[in-house]
Formats: sequence, structure tokens, C-alpha cells
Amino acid sequence: MRRDPPEPRRARVGARATVAAALFLAVAAAGAARAAGPSRLPERAAGSARLAGQLLVATSEMGDPRFFHAVIYMIEHDASGAMGLLVNRPVATVPLARLLADVGADTAGVSGTIRVRLGGPVEVSRGAVLHTAEYATKETLRVTSLVSVTWEPEILRAIAGGSGPRRSLFALGYAGWGPGQLEAEITAGAWIAVPADEELVFGDDDEEKWEQAISKRLIELPGAETLSLQGGEERRPPWYTVPGWS
Repeated sequence: MRRDPPEPRRARVGARATVAAALFLAVAAAGAARAAGPSRLPERAAGSARLAGQLLVATSEMGDPRFFHAVIYMIEHDASGAMGLLVNRPVATVPLARLLADVGADTAGVSGTIRVRLGGPVEVSRGAVLHTAEYATKETLRVTSLVSVTWEPEILRAIAGGSGPRRSLFALGYAGWGPGQLEAEITAGAWIAVPADEELVFGDDDEEKWEQAISKRLIELPGAETLSLQGGEERRPPWYTVPGWS
């Protein structure tokens, strides 16, 4: 598992700032980065997705307390690394109008709240929306035919206005692995991979997600013992960052 950057660069919700402050910085950075035209993840080559679109579930062999009973939706996985978002770590519920104000969007007539989750321990000043795939913009990455991820803040306005995705999950931070790291952790028994379903990914019953996910059947990692894992860099998403937090 990719480890946090060394102090003092490590950013932790509740340690260096409150959840609210972290959220403010994440969405404010999103607005600034959008103007600069953030890059997109590279397109996946055929056969490179492997565990993308599946759920990675921590087992009793998981020794890292940050991933105790973790359920992670996998966004990318190939020989150069992997990344995903925790879907069962809620940290706060905030007004949608506040999020929109933080990115300079119109808040007129906006009501309701949005649940914020911790997507992983890496770079918690970075945010993304995981969502059902009927919604898309030019910055949307389709993970499967059913699930996509979008980084631009306009999706928040779309959600507030009722024109966004049918279901969504807003997360700060992510889980990331370098070449061969995830395969090694799976071999050590720390994780199993199971099929994703809409309720496990987007449902609100976070306390029950691990029990539901761990009960699903194990998916074998195709070719895990014969993969070429030479070269490549640790996978990192093009999410928005704030100097001093990443």
C-alpha cells in the first residue's frame, strides 16, 4: 500500500485540520485547478483493467489499522500500479450550498446536504465524485459501463440542481499502490476482490458494507503469478491539490 508522505507534508483530517477545513481546501483547490485545465488519466490499454470496477475488501490479515474493514472501489489497476476509493468511511455531512460557494458556483435555490467520505489516506486534500455512469463530462473517466468518476466541480452543481448522476459518492483522498504492491498484499492474504454492486458502492449503510462485501465470492486475480511488473510509476490521479497539503 502506498504510504503517507513523511511529516510535515502529511495531511490528516482531524490532525492538521478539521474535516470542514479539509473539505474547504479540497473544493477550493478544485475550482482553481479547473481553470488551469487539469489533465486526465491515461486511457487503459486492452486487458489492463484487471481489478478496476471490483471491490477490494480487507481481510482479518490486514495489519494496517487505516484499512480495518476497508471496502475499496477500484478505479485503476495495471502493471504500473493501482488506485481506488474507500466507500465505507464517512467523515461528515455538509450543505451542498457550502460546497458550491467554496468553488465559486451559484448557490441560488440550492438546498440539501452531501455526505463526505474519506477515500483513502493518500493526499486527503484531493477530491473526486464516484457516480453512476449515465452522467458524464469531458473530465469523466468511465471505469465500467455502470460506474464513472469525475473530478471537475461542476458535478456538484449538477447534483444540487437535480441534473447530476442518479447516485454518487464524494470522497477526499485515495488509496494508491505502486507496481506489484497490490499483488503482493493480495498474495499475503490482506485483501480479497469481490464483485461490486450499486448498493455496496453508493449505499448509505456504511457500517454494514464490509460484512456484505466479505460474504461475496472471491475473484481470482487473472495471471497474478505471471504479470510483468517491471517499470512504470506509482499510479496517481489528476485530482486537485493544495500546496503544503499533498
